[in-house]
Amino acid sequence: MDVSIVETSGLGDRSYLVSADGVAVVIDPQRDVDRLLDAVAERQLRVTHVLETHIHNDYVSGGLELARVTGAEYVVPAGEDVAFERRPVADGDVVDAGPFRLRAVHTPGHTHHHTSYALSDAEGTVVAVFTGGSMLYGSAGRTDLLGDEHTEELTRAQYHSVRLLADQLPAEAAVYPTHGFGSFCAATPASGDASTIGQQRRDNPALTRDERTYVEELLAGLSAYPAYYAHMGVINRRGPDPVDLSTPTPVDPVELRRRIDAGEWIVDLRHRTAFAAGHLSGALGFELSDSFVTHLGWLYAWGAPLTLIGGDDDQIAGARRELARIGVDGVTGAATEPVERLAAGQQLRSYRVADFGELAKVLDDDATIVLDVRRTDEHRDRHIRGALNIPIHELLDRIGEIPTGNIWVHCASGYRASVAASLLDRERRTVVLVDDDFADAADDLPTN
Repeated sequence: MDVSIVETSGLGDRSYLVSADGVAVVIDPQRDVDRLLDAVAERQLRVTHVLETHIHNDYVSGGLELARVTGAEYVVPAGEDVAFERRPVADGDVVDAGPFRLRAVHTPGHTHHHTSYALSDAEGTVVAVFTGGSMLYGSAGRTDLLGDEHTEELTRAQYHSVRLLADQLPAEAAVYPTHGFGSFCAATPASGDASTIGQQRRDNPALTRDERTYVEELLAGLSAYPAYYAHMGVINRRGPDPVDLSTPTPVDPVELRRRIDAGEWIVDLRHRTAFAAGHLSGALGFELSDSFVTHLGWLYAWGAPLTLIGGDDDQIAGARRELARIGVDGVTGAATEPVERLAAGQQLRSYRVADFGELAKVLDDDATIVLDVRRTDEHRDRHIRGALNIPIHELLDRIGEIPTGNIWVHCASGYRASVAASLLDRERRTVVLVDDDFADAADDLPTN
């Protein structure tokens, strides 16, 4: 029996393909199911079942489409109010795939109906468990996605769910969570790349702390999560449309300028330093990297038309795929010509890129404003003395709070600061992008 991991690093999630004797089961597939279909075809597998651990809040599921294409049975936790045909499973139900079986274990906490699946081989030995947003590596799924009125109840349920898995399953059983690899669905940062039930018994706070302490610590550790989460559950319950990864319509310089002047979202995917060196007036810089889709989805005006500028067709295709994973389907065009040509004679805008050492030299200048766009909890932990903290996801609504002057904008590593710099530049503010690692470079600056 083989368990293959399908990584989606941009969202911090994993999907799984379990196979034996030509039969396969998929757990928590992402919307771009072509990756799984390629793996299935390459190994000449037959998918019999597609399983969801929960209705996802951080991505659009590919489960419905994958089940349709392969003819597999679509398995969803009982109690979820969905608008499509599926097999509802409750605690103790067994999904029989022939060479192996998966037993449903009701593990509420991340959601009310969240279900884990214990995997047994042909001899009936439990060899693994797919924990979705329940037991993560040294953590657990966050419990505040369904509203404040449910958070404490779900936090207590999460504590008992993690303990249920630890009590029911053997120490050597492998743990395969969906979240916890950078996803905001983790309550606190997860650690490690692999684990077992035995390791979690030693390391997981839900298994090493009493309930009161665990609940207090988890609630205190919850921070803001991306705004696009509000749309994922709605889409997944309704039944997502098949993914569209087609090449967006090419856009010429005249049309590009018209869209910018109309206030549409024009997103430049090039590296942050290339954007700073020269970009179209009114465009926003979202470097295509592992941080791209989370932060664009966080700031994006949901449903607005979006045009991409990239260095080449591969960059456009990569961004299209990332955006489709969170249901941003309104990509209405793309341009890959050199930015100087796209400007069509208009002057490009630019701003300075610096490091913390350069900031230290001007910190006492009255014209220097330090803008920290990290989350509030990051700023509270340690920050440059006198810095103004406006988290990146609040910046669009709070730009007016930033005084006039030379705005030196920073985050933890440079990505969020680069997005913020482009937003400020669009407003014609004087900005310097601090493209540096705060954990190291801030040692040279006065901090609190």
